[in-house]
Amino acid sequence: MIHLTDVRKDYSDTVAIGPVDLQIPAGGVTALVGPNGAGKSTLLTMIGRLLGLDAGTIEIGGYDVVRTPSKDLAKIVSVLRQENHFITRLTVRQLVGFGRFPHSKGRLNVEDERVISEAIDFLGLSELEGRYLDELSGGQRQRAYVAMVLAQDTDYVLLDEPLNNLDMRHSVQMMQHLRRAAAELGRTIVIVLHDINFAGHYADHICAVKDGRVVQFGTPDEIMTDAVLSDVFETPVQVVDGPRGRLAVYY
Repeated sequence: MIHLTDVRKDYSDTVAIGPVDLQIPAGGVTALVGPNGAGKSTLLTMIGRLLGLDAGTIEIGGYDVVRTPSKDLAKIVSVLRQENHFITRLTVRQLVGFGRFPHSKGRLNVEDERVISEAIDFLGLSELEGRYLDELSGGQRQRAYVAMVLAQDTDYVLLDEPLNNLDMRHSVQMMQHLRRAAAELGRTIVIVLHDINFAGHYADHICAVKDGRVVQFGTPDEIMTDAVLSDVFETPVQVVDGPRGRLAVYY
């Protein structure tokens, strides 16, 4: 479980995140949704200790995020940010290998190589593992970055807008991979999404963020309603029953 208690980040007298009290259950996929500037990515980066807190506590699997040594925290939670720009030219396998650093400290052993291969296979990248990142499509490159965080072999995986710059087909494929990772590998995946319909279809829980605060948390059936979404996004939303679940229509 990820447990946030009275978490706050102050930017100015008028701009702040929190206070946030939130419990994200272990297992499955939890999507953070909300309008631009709501604080979704800030909340995610605070959970992953990439951004400090001004108040409150965050615990992941019972470990205090602030007080746990970095070398130990890196074996509990892995984080993929929006900006992924490696200057050095890397192959897919080399990139995925970076995920093993908390375990190997740069000296890969047989077990590390096995985990790297499993992550590459899981994301369907076996035929591309020798290719350089700048030779890949955007969707292939994004899968390689997700394979890297899966290779870190943590129970908790935080992903900040992994569908960014992906077309519809590759977005669907990415969400299918993440659902499989939660179900088959037992990972707890927390993901920032812009598309509420992807959240409604693939997530087990949805956390709606607005003006730096959590305003709703629940199952897709609880969040995917006209009233909730219209309030969160401050625009009229109608939820209709689609062939594979509820769909939000903006008008």
